[in-house]
Amino acid sequence: QVQLVESGGGSVQAGGSLRLSCEASGFPYPGNCMAWFRQVPGKRREGVAGLFTIGTSKWYADSVKGRFTISSDNDKKMVYLQMDSVKTDDTATYSCARESRPCTVVATDGEYKSWGQGTQVTVST
Repeated sequence: QVQLVESGGGSVQAGGSLRLSCEASGFPYPGNCMAWFRQVPGKRREGVAGLFTIGTSKWYADSVKGRFTISSDNDKKMVYLQMDSVKTDDTATYSCARESRPCTVVATDGEYKSWGQGTQVTVST
């Protein structure tokens, strides 16, 4: 049974940093696409970043490029989202997602079938 459990959300001031973690279990971790999405109530879910757990293929949304970094620890079966220089527009519920091969690192809603429960990030001025 695929399980994705996010942690690390919270409140942070604009300009600060936060690191989100996603612990994966229930499937062979190498060889999957892992991604972070975010959603604000009343808006569509937005892809933030994605990677393939083998190799260096990564993708970032334009809105976070240069500020956020996605990474994976295959030994620990963890995927991380380092959020730097955060803005109030980054306030959202962030969810971890997984898709098995064939898959895309582009975090597109509908391309990923397994999801975590989400963790709230609130950025204040």
